[in-house]
Parts: sequence; structure tokens; C-alpha cells
Amino acid sequence: MITVVGECLVDLIEDPSGEVIAHPGGSPANVAVALARLGQPTTLLTQLGDDAHGRLLCAHLAGSGVRLDAASVPDLAGTSVARTRVGADGQARYDFSIVWRSFPELSAVGLGSRCLHTGSLATVLGPGADDVLALVRDRRATTIISYDPNCRPSLMGDRTTVRQRVEELVAASDVVKVSLEDLAWLHPGREHGQVGREWLDRGATLVVVTRGDGGAWAVTRRGAVQVDARPVQVVDTVGAGDAFTAGLLAALDQRDLLDAARRAVLRDVGPDTLAAVLGEAAHVAAVTCGRRGADPPTRAELAADHPAVTA
Repeated sequence: MITVVGECLVDLIEDPSGEVIAHPGGSPANVAVALARLGQPTTLLTQLGDDAHGRLLCAHLAGSGVRLDAASVPDLAGTSVARTRVGADGQARYDFSIVWRSFPELSAVGLGSRCLHTGSLATVLGPGADDVLALVRDRRATTIISYDPNCRPSLMGDRTTVRQRVEELVAASDVVKVSLEDLAWLHPGREHGQVGREWLDRGATLVVVTRGDGGAWAVTRRGAVQVDARPVQVVDTVGAGDAFTAGLLAALDQRDLLDAARRAVLRDVGPDTLAAVLGEAAHVAAVTCGRRGADPPTRAELAADHPAVTA
């Protein structure tokens, strides 16, 4: 089981023609859906309203095989919403309306899971973000922790404060995936390789940097590797980073590397294995980029797209 903790919201996606369509979204929820479609038993801890948007999201999660954790909090203010505008270049720009409340009971969340993943707004918006950090720290001894900052500057507030929280989570995590765009906001003017190696020193086991059409770069204490992006006719980039994260975790799990008892093995993973993992994650992201909205592929669809992938 993989447990995902974080926001689930409705994306009102406006395309270049001005048409607006409601899509399920939220970075952690997108990761949960992508994991489940890849065949990973997945539970999501989140907050949803009892409204039409909330019912849309519940149906979407259930339809992809995601289980809602019993500790999920009803959002009395209604389901969170993001407005996404997709430019002619396929790039997505976001505007959010989200509330992230405290969780009254987290004692059983993630117990028995091989991996706990979190990220984005759930890790920086108070008051719930403090609960998420405490949960991550509490589970680190027995669970592989995965984290994606997935920065949303318009909502996150002061950059220095956010950077401090990001570094606290990096120190408590094993697998850290971050985009080049995130790093440009968190650490303007700094080279991604330098930041990635510093994050290893802070406590991370594996740091992965996605670089858009420049591919992906990753580093462990054994060294760094880089893979090219897969060619794709981009429809939009909504959910592509989340699909990459899910593909990354699924590829690690297939190699028995999502196991706290094998943390040392993950720390010393060789370059060939790491390059293969990145390539599989990039494949999941590429298929998602070829679709409208955050619509990650199933494992069977990946196999059909690339015969070397087993369903």
C-alpha cells in the first residue's frame, strides 16, 4: 500500500479558446490516481466538501481505484477549486481557492504502508500543514517518505518561510522530486545540481529534478544520472509532474526499493537502475502530456504505447 496525503480539488481548465471544463485535480490526488492506475494499491488522506464538486472527485477517485482514508476531513467551506488557464504552448497557469484544515486524528494514517507521499499546498498551508509535517516525521522510521514541493507561489506566501518548510520536509524524506520551475522560485539563480546535492546532505536519499523538455536529472550518494524527455505531441502539461512522480514511485516499487528496510539499497542504487527508473517515470508523464487535463495512463495503456512495458 502507498498512502498519499494532500489536497484534492476541482480544476476548472480554460483552454486557449476560452472553453472551461471541470476536471478532478490537486497534485497529491493526481499522484494517488496515477499510482492506482499503475496497479499500486493506494489510499488518499484529503479534505473534500459535500457538494457537487466533492461528489465528482469521490467518483473520480473510486473509479481509478483510490481508497479514501477514514481520517479524511470534511471541508465545511466546500470543495477546493483551481482555475487553470492553458496557453497556446500547452503550458498551464494556476489560480487557487483552497482551505487546508487541521486533522483531528492521524494516529493510524499510513501504518503498514510501504511509502507515504505528500507535497504541494498540503505541506505549506496552515493549519493542516503542521499536521502533515508531524505525520511525515513520525512515519519516517518505518516508511519510505516521498515528497514533491510542487510550488504554487500565488498561494504559498513568503518565499523564505516556504523554503524553510520545504527544507524541513526534505530532511524528513527519502525520495524528493522537484521541478526546475520549483527550484527557480525556491532558489533563484542557483544550479539544480548544487541544490540537489545539498538536499542529499540534509537527509534525502534520492533527489530527482524534472526539467520539462530537457528530461530529468537525479542524484544519490553514488552519483548523478540524466535521461532525455520522451517525444510527445503536447496537448497540455496539467498533471504531468504528478504523473512523473507516480511513475517514479511505481518503478522504484517494482525493484523493491520502496521499503524502509532497504533504504540503504536505495541510497546506493546504481546509475543503470536509476536511469531505467527515470525513463519509466518519463514515459508515464509523456502519455499524460498527450491528453487533456490530469489523465494519467493505466499500466495496460503504457504497455500498448510501448511494447517493452508489461501490463
